[in-house]
Amino acid sequence: MSNLPIWLTPIWLLSVGTTIGTLVLLALWAISAVASRRLARAIWDRVSEGILMPISYALLALALIAVIAAPMMPVDRMVSSLKRMPYVGPVEFEITVPANTSDAKALDRGFRMDELTSYSIESDQDVAINIAPEKGFAEPLILIEGGQLYQWSPGSNLARAFEEDVTQLLVTNESDLPTVVKGTFDTEIEMPEVHDLRVTATSVVALYLVYLLLSWLAPRASIIATATAKEAMSQPLFALLIVVGIAALIAYVYIPYNTFGEDVKMLKTSGMTTIKVLAIMVALWTASVSVSDEIEGRTALTVLSKPVSRRQFILGKFLGIMWPILLMFVILGIIFLLTVSYKVVYDARESSKTVPNWQECYLEVVRIVPGLVLAFYEAVVMAAISVAISTRLSMLPNLVICGSVYVLGHLGPLIVKSAAGENVFVKFVGRLISVVLPVLDHYEIEGAIAGASTVPPVYLWTALLYSFLYCTAAMLLALIFFEERDLA
Repeated sequence: MSNLPIWLTPIWLLSVGTTIGTLVLLALWAISAVASRRLARAIWDRVSEGILMPISYALLALALIAVIAAPMMPVDRMVSSLKRMPYVGPVEFEITVPANTSDAKALDRGFRMDELTSYSIESDQDVAINIAPEKGFAEPLILIEGGQLYQWSPGSNLARAFEEDVTQLLVTNESDLPTVVKGTFDTEIEMPEVHDLRVTATSVVALYLVYLLLSWLAPRASIIATATAKEAMSQPLFALLIVVGIAALIAYVYIPYNTFGEDVKMLKTSGMTTIKVLAIMVALWTASVSVSDEIEGRTALTVLSKPVSRRQFILGKFLGIMWPILLMFVILGIIFLLTVSYKVVYDARESSKTVPNWQECYLEVVRIVPGLVLAFYEAVVMAAISVAISTRLSMLPNLVICGSVYVLGHLGPLIVKSAAGENVFVKFVGRLISVVLPVLDHYEIEGAIAGASTVPPVYLWTALLYSFLYCTAAMLLALIFFEERDLA
């Protein structure tokens, strides 16, 4: 319990971010209620009847964590950092100082000394840098040699020089030639982790808005999606897999991996794989039950007898399978982040190492979030393939084919890169697999985990575009199969 504030702080910060997003949503809903009560009622109905309601319960639980844990958390530092966010960032300048000129002003705005993280200054001629007038070369704060880059960072051998807040930067040039002086000062808030609050809040708001936008753009498909999602979540298998996932994630904390200090990496890899596999199982099962069984049982014929097209039916089924997958990732993802944060402290205690600070736990938690996003993309792609297959085949062939796609999707790039890939035929087969089947290896971040690096946001957007294109292709194939299917 003495280490509770250490491993709980990362989750508390994420909870604050989700709470801010929830408050923004409530404010938007209140504005819609003032503008039109009918619109507000329609929004409430959409939220309460689909997966947004259980997600709202999860957000409520996170809000309770944010409130209850606040007394033991760095609230003051977080608030002060939030206030300072608009005033930090790179401060750049470039001026031309005439010959024999003293105290030329270089900065448009100042910066706080305690927020300075690094800076660099360079000049064509020898110049003296000061923050007080009339110092010049007699008492220079920094002496810049012509043509040399003066660069300070926490790991450099140079002194920081700035010991108080800077409101102005004065440059003195005593040479007989004008000089161009340019530099950059990088500043950061006291608690840089606060930047992620904006990302978390934006993600919460975007999730709800995307769901409501899809309901507005495709109302009939959304009705089918809601019914399919409710059916999937009411299945005992869904609850069973959730329980199995939670039990496995907790058990991974206490399993001795015997990796000589790399247990956290093993936990992250095992946890992501577990969540992804369970989500894919839900997707395959739901696609088989909801699409194949309805076609075989003539239920689809009854649905299509109403003003619902086959295109809307397939799209609705796909969305109805995707929403439970998202809910599973939300529930298991929260538990997973908790276990990762706790594992950092637990490993240090078991190895008799120095107790880590909460920033180390937070860093491990943040690095795993892109992995969860990529795992969700992979599960959605597999769901799209399963829907396409379910329009023609029953559950058992669907499971076999999707299992083969999963294995080959991971092996395709490895076949091309392997020694056997030097064979012309093997290389052709490997490239054919990589073109026809999804390259699921794109969704794996084991290399990033092993290298203790963070997946850049641009990679997530690229993976999202790839997933969207492949899901679109799978849906087109599903429509082709379904259009020619005789339902009578």
